[in-house]
Amino acid sequence: MKSQWCRPVAMDLGVYQLRHFSISFLSSLLGTENASVRLDNSSSGASVVAIDNKIEQAMDLVKSHLMYAVREEVEVLKEQIKELIEKNSQLEQENNLLKTLASPEQLAQFQAQLQTGSPPAAAQPPAQPASQGSGPTA
Repeated sequence: MKSQWCRPVAMDLGVYQLRHFSISFLSSLLGTENASVRLDNSSSGASVVAIDNKIEQAMDLVKSHLMYAVREEVEVLKEQIKELIEKNSQLEQENNLLKTLASPEQLAQFQAQLQTGSPPAAAQPPAQPASQGSGPTA
């Protein structure tokens, strides 16, 4: 029976301490004097309303800061998307040009490399036919 009586007292004390901490924290956050929202031991209805108002003000302040940060991030992302779309368009045009300039043999070799998973040999010079000599003719 004694434990049932202790729980409400401990809970009331915890609530009082939490309110006091919240008031101190929110007062420092909002830049107000701690005395303007001080609680007495009776926790009157007016002080509870004042606390609720301060909490609501703090939440509104946090909300406005978050919305501002989100708007900034959205603008940055929109710009990145725009740049990526432009780059993608440029690369597609370059790809189409290269496809039209490539010989059928080069396209077939490229397709074979894609299927085997080997890297393309873009840096290699074209193969010389065996009939051409490497030395000067006399």
